[in-house]
Amino acid sequence: MSMQAHLAELERRHQALQREIEKEEALPGTDGVKLHELKRRKLQLKDEITKFKTEKVDATLH
Repeated sequence: MSMQAHLAELERRHQALQREIEKEEALPGTDGVKLHELKRRKLQLKDEITKFKTEKVDATLH
């Protein structure tokens, strides 16, 4: 998988989690534990995306 394809996949998964969070928040009687887990996973993906982009920039500078 190319670097660009990997980044696109990470961003796709991040967006899918955002949609799932919004859907969960719209439900009456939202499960707080499930919502917390979704947000934690989304943050992990965001960190991974940021790390990947940083490494990509570092690689182009060398």
